[in-house]
Amino acid sequence: MPELEKVIERKLRDGVKKLGGGAQCLKFESPGTSGVPDRMILLPGGRVVFVELKQVGKQERMRQTYVQSQMRRLGFTVFSTVSTPEQVQTILSHCEEVIRHGDRV
Repeated sequence: MPELEKVIERKLRDGVKKLGGGAQCLKFESPGTSGVPDRMILLPGGRVVFVELKQVGKQERMRQTYVQSQMRRLGFTVFSTVSTPEQVQTILSHCEEVIRHGDRV
């Protein structure tokens, strides 16, 4: 049975906290701007990663896809349609690499 979005969100939040170095996984809301990703991960060295969490089988709305493309165009890393523990682990591995290697990732 697929895990609920809030369970996946908790795994992400707890995993980021375990990365250490002050890494934070913040709920991201932008009043006046719809379609922003659910979570903003702040990493040492001023690096930022955005994550859109979804229930299994759900997809981003057109506005979310647009906002994500704009963020990517600005150079930000955005993970889309995250709905499984394996996807969370991929994000955490990426964050570990960013912390370890900084701008070389």
